[in-house]
Amino acid sequence: MIYRIAADSILLLHLAFTLFTVLGGLLVLRHRFLLGVHLAAVFWGVVVEWADWGCPLTPFEKFLRERGDEAGYAGGFIEHYVTLLLYPDHLTTELRYLLGMALIAVNMIIYGYVFLARRRGE
Repeated sequence: MIYRIAADSILLLHLAFTLFTVLGGLLVLRHRFLLGVHLAAVFWGVVVEWADWGCPLTPFEKFLRERGDEAGYAGGFIEHYVTLLLYPDHLTTELRYLLGMALIAVNMIIYGYVFLARRRGE
């Protein structure tokens, strides 16, 4: 049971990091000190997607699930959890590049607003 709790905790951490990577720029609107942390997370997210490295949390979660006598899963976190919800087919190379570009585009829009607000003194 402890392994399942640990694996579920890793899953929640992974989900929180993924959400922070995609939407953390919105937090920067209020908490400017998160700027460097968020930019590092975006950089990591894009590199991991484009290089097809996979996140180090995924094998750790799988290991914990297997130790807890649960079945592991094939592929990575995004492919197993996110892709199944959003995309009917497997995560292709083209889709990984598209996800990386979408991550950059969303955050460019958010940071454009952040920097404009900073210039206006908001």
